[in-house]
Amino acid sequence: MRLGSEDHKLLFCRSFLDSYLDYEPENLPWPDLKGQDLEKLRSIPFWREALVTEQRAGAMVTAFAQSQVDPWLRQAITLQGQEEQRHARLVAFLIEHYGIEIPPVPESPVPAPVETAFIDFGFEECLDSFFAFGMFGIARQAQYLPEAMFQIFDPILDEEARHIVFFINWLTYCQCHQGQPDWLRGLNSLWHYGRALNNLAKTFGGAATAGESTSFTVTEARHFMDDLTSELFFEICLQENHQRMARFDSQLLQPRLLPRLSQMALSVLRLFKKRPPLTIAQKS
Repeated sequence: MRLGSEDHKLLFCRSFLDSYLDYEPENLPWPDLKGQDLEKLRSIPFWREALVTEQRAGAMVTAFAQSQVDPWLRQAITLQGQEEQRHARLVAFLIEHYGIEIPPVPESPVPAPVETAFIDFGFEECLDSFFAFGMFGIARQAQYLPEAMFQIFDPILDEEARHIVFFINWLTYCQCHQGQPDWLRGLNSLWHYGRALNNLAKTFGGAATAGESTSFTVTEARHFMDDLTSELFFEICLQENHQRMARFDSQLLQPRLLPRLSQMALSVLRLFKKRPPLTIAQKS
């Protein structure tokens, strides 16, 4: 299959549309949490950020869908906007249902130009989802909350995987139609990933730099598992990402940057773990 072809477009659009899951957040089997379980849920520090992100995404993606002329792209992106809005309603319902106190959430205006916002958000999702898969797996392995809660969020993470696979293929399809060669598409992706890292660092790290963004993620993951090491963190992120991505048609493109960087980091960590400590003579 040639990237940028009509077959490519139909494959990533149909794959996205056909895998839609119909549900309403308030009708999900929310477990009755009490005592320590309820306190654990309330202590998770990113509920407000999740709500703000999903509300902004829903408004922005819906607006971008309206600008699409191609009927297949318009239908698929419209569905993504509906799913982002549903994610926001799900987080809002969870916050209210379990009495989680958060500061007021501002309105979510649509940024301009909306296509640039859609591209920026897509790259941010590619980064954020990889670590979200890992943190979900860590919390589940640690049995941080009852399994019923993980069963609710498991399909939500599958939806995030669908979003980033659709985005990567949509972007490549558009770039091919603009006549961009492989090397230019690669440079553009690196530049956008840099912007995404910076935006995520601002969102979750305050004044943190982009280089500190991963440290924040590891710190948040330790919220669920006390004895979490960097090596185990990368292992679980890679395992969870592989499980989510293995469900897609092998002809579809997938986000590769963070899996490759994480595999490199894991290899380095394992190398230093095996290396014997230096003796005094060796140090001199």
